[in-house]
Amino acid sequence: MTLVFVGLVLLIVGYNASKISYSVHRFRSLLLFAGLTLVALGLAVSTVVQIEAGQVGVQTLFGKVQPRILTSGLNVVNPLVNVTKFDTRTQNYTMSVQREEGQRAGDDAIQVLTADGLEVVIDLTVLYRVVPARTPHILSTIGPNYQDAIVRPVTRTRIRDNAVYYDAVALYSTRRDEFQNRIYNTINRDFQQRGLQLEQLLIRNIQLPAPVKRSIESKISAEQEAQKMQFVLQKERQEAERKRLEAQGIADYQKIISAELSDRLLRYETIKANQAIATSANSKVIIMGNSQNAPQVLLSDK
Repeated sequence: MTLVFVGLVLLIVGYNASKISYSVHRFRSLLLFAGLTLVALGLAVSTVVQIEAGQVGVQTLFGKVQPRILTSGLNVVNPLVNVTKFDTRTQNYTMSVQREEGQRAGDDAIQVLTADGLEVVIDLTVLYRVVPARTPHILSTIGPNYQDAIVRPVTRTRIRDNAVYYDAVALYSTRRDEFQNRIYNTINRDFQQRGLQLEQLLIRNIQLPAPVKRSIESKISAEQEAQKMQFVLQKERQEAERKRLEAQGIADYQKIISAELSDRLLRYETIKANQAIATSANSKVIIMGNSQNAPQVLLSDK
């Protein structure tokens, strides 16, 4: 509209050039031509609006929001409308204890009270997007600054409201997923009423009070020691069982041997032993015998 305004000024000056001065009157034709050109160019520029990919445009005419939504690309509009662009891609809002990590500098983590009266600090990231069809409603009821007006306060409030149903230790460990699903559902309902869509809620960290954290660490250490002792005991029981089976096997073997030993078997084994001795490298003359048999003489030249 700036070009239109400048063009109108030139047209007015051109039409009244003769009344202003003779020197201006000489450029009357040039002023009229320039004025018409600027007005035409300004109107042409004002009637075409380019919307980038991942955006939509909402028109406002004399303070009234228009229902027609401008999509990505070139759009022909009334030159008198004002177009507000909304990003419809996934956006994130982080609230963290780490400085300069989130949207706000400094410690922006959420401090909540649990069911057992302890104060827990939560780091959180909200992934959401604007619903394109609801952008006129957002502009008329919230405005373009929906992050500070809706995303931040709703998220922090709902987390505090739901944390009171959980103990600090349960919130930190066993019921963390349940807590995350619960606050997701409540925040998503609030977002949908405002024209926003919650895509994902990421609990990045839950920081417990120092005494509670030390207590949990001690408990975990004790559980690990107990598991280690169970392993040692199981190993010792297995070793004892192995030795028992080994002793039982030896006893069974001795029992079988005792039952099957006879004089003939012993004599046969004696002969085998004598042969082995006779064929050894160090034996020369071997005399063996017993009370029932004549002495045996085994000669060897080795």
